[in-house]
Order: sequence, then C-alpha cells, then structure tokens
Amino acid sequence: MRWPENFMWGTAASATQAEGAAPASDWWDWERQGRAPRSGDGNGFATAYADDFARYAGLGLRHHRMSVDWARLEPEPGRHDRSAVARYRDILGAAADAGLTPWLCLHHFTLPRWFAEPGGFTRDDHWREHWPRHVEFVAETFGDLVAGWQPVNEPNYYPWITYGGGPFPPARPDAELFGRASEGIHLATAEAARILRGTGKPVASIYGLSVPVALDDSQKTAERVKNHLADHWDAWIGLVRDGVLRVRDRPPIDAPHLAGVFDLIGFSYYRITGIRDGESVPYPPEAPLSDMGYAVSADGLRLVLEKLHAELNGTPLLVAEYGVGTDDDDLRAHYLRDGLALVNEAIVNGVDVRGFFHWTGVDNYEWLRGYDVSFGIIGRDRVIRPSAHVLKKEALG
Repeated sequence: MRWPENFMWGTAASATQAEGAAPASDWWDWERQGRAPRSGDGNGFATAYADDFARYAGLGLRHHRMSVDWARLEPEPGRHDRSAVARYRDILGAAADAGLTPWLCLHHFTLPRWFAEPGGFTRDDHWREHWPRHVEFVAETFGDLVAGWQPVNEPNYYPWITYGGGPFPPARPDAELFGRASEGIHLATAEAARILRGTGKPVASIYGLSVPVALDDSQKTAERVKNHLADHWDAWIGLVRDGVLRVRDRPPIDAPHLAGVFDLIGFSYYRITGIRDGESVPYPPEAPLSDMGYAVSADGLRLVLEKLHAELNGTPLLVAEYGVGTDDDDLRAHYLRDGLALVNEAIVNGVDVRGFFHWTGVDNYEWLRGYDVSFGIIGRDRVIRPSAHVLKKEALG
C-alpha cells in the first residue's frame, strides 16, 4: 500500500497501564478495595522505557503517545512532585533520543484522590479551579519535549464508565451526575486543547468511536441508537465544530471560543456497536470474539471514517488507537491488515487521515482484567510478535 508522505505511524499507552497505579490516585484505592486487580509496576515501563522506545523505532513506529499521571505530578492540590517531574522529563527525553516523536495525554481515566473525592468533573466550580492549573503546568513543564498533545482519553466514554453504570470509580449510576460529568469532561477536554494550542504544538482529540448498527426495527433499538449517537457523537461534534455543547436531556451550553480547538480529530476504534432489542450485541455475528467479548471486525472503522468525513469535512483525522485484546496473534495480524487496508482506501477516496497509532506497543495492565488480556504487538517479556511486522512493512515501506 502507498501512504502519504509524513504519515504518522505510532503506538499508544497510558500511565496507569504501563507504570501501575499512583498511590495518590482513585485507581490505587479502587484496587485496594478489591474493585480491580492490583496493577503493581505495570508492564515494567518505568525501567524498560528506553529499550521499549528502541524497539518501536526499529519497527518504524516513530510516534508514541504516553500519558502523565496527574496523581503522580500533583499528589496534593497545588503541590507538584519534583521527582515525578524529573522522571517524566527523562522518559520524554529518552523517546527523542530513540528517534521517536512523543505525544502527551494529560488524563487517561484515573484522577488524583483529592480531585475525585469532592466530585471530579461533575462539579463545574471544582474542575475549573484545578484542571486548568494541571494543563498549564504540563504545558510549561513538558512542552519543550513533546511534539504534540492528545489531552484527554475518550471523554465521551468517561461519564459512562463512572456514572452511567460502568465499573470505574466511583461506579455510581446517577442520571444527574452522568449529565454533569458529560458536560464537565467535554468542556474540560476542549479547554485543555485551547490552552495547549498556545504552545504552538498540534493538538489531537481521542474520542472513543463506533457507529451503531440497528439489527431490528424495535422502539427499544431505535432509542438506543439515538442515545448512542447523542452521547458519543453529537455532544462533542457540536462543541468542537459549532461551539455548542449539547448533552442529552440537558440545556445546550454556548462555548464559541471552543469551536475549532483541535488541529486533528483523533479517535479510538475497537468494534462495531450492534443493537438488538435495545441491547448491545457482538456484530457481525460471524466474526470471532476478542478476549474482551467484542466481535473482531475492522468494517466499523470504515463507518467511523465515513461519518467523521461527512460531519467534519476538511478536518484532518487521526486513528489514535486501533487494536484487539487477544492471545491469537494471527487474529491480531489479520485485524491489522484489514484495518490498514480500510484506512488506505479512505485516503485514496479523499479522507484526510494523518496517522495510525496501534494500541498498544507492549502488553499492559487492562483495568478490570489485570494482565490476562494481550493488546500488544510486543509481550511483557519484550518478545516482538509476528503481528508487529504487519505494521513494520507498511511503516518502513
């Protein structure tokens, strides 16, 4: 396949999943309450990062998104840990030394305990007091070492996994808190992008996207499809395209200063969302299942690219995460080939896709599953899997 000049080939990871939970974070408490497996030292990234970066470079994957853990940087409000700052600077410097282009994420699901316990992003006054300080500190402290920013991971899913019936802290199903969390995280994400653009470095989003497919004509299914589009598409598109945040069942919020804050619209893709009788089901039914229970099918990636191109015509796109949790590396390789072919086809058809980041490089901690799900093209033993060479072939031509 032929790819545009300067197409970005990369990998992505998160702080907690690669380093283990920070003692000052809400996830640390979650593990100790028995709500999640212990993460320990993650996949060993804290001591292996230089060698990991060299492996990525050898595969031609010269872009890498990592996150900083807010709870490590700021374990108490307003107090920054100098040793954590120095360590993250060392890591970013090592990435550059290996010939990698680092992108930095500021929030990947976990929060400092002191921020989470009073309400986190559900309280407008709370997040507006503390979140901009975190963003500005990271910009000032690490801006000289990064090539770009991807400020918040999957803000459209965050309200669901925390206040919409999901299993992430505080796991408190509540319609009012869900709505407030949706407003807060979407506005905080866009505000971070606005601040980070001041560094002169490109800013990309990481929305978690799938296109729902109705498998029957029931009212329950129609309502579920409508709500999926409202929560996972319409809210953020209205904000970053039009400057109006429209969270379902809540009054619109005008924020014209946040229109156009992203240089690239990045997204993660893992599955098609099939809806039958109002419930999410694996789709297509003939597809193999991943260890996470998803149908392994790249076809939904085409649907996402087509919808983004239609909604945001002219905005550059980034596949910020694409991967599958499986011990079957042949399945991973097949899934990669299919996904890359679809991205290449979209580019040929005029969709402006700037890069492809694989989730993940090295097998890591998978939240509620611990270490029993493999997403990496490299094992925790640092053995490079054959699927990695699917990416290497395209990245290095």
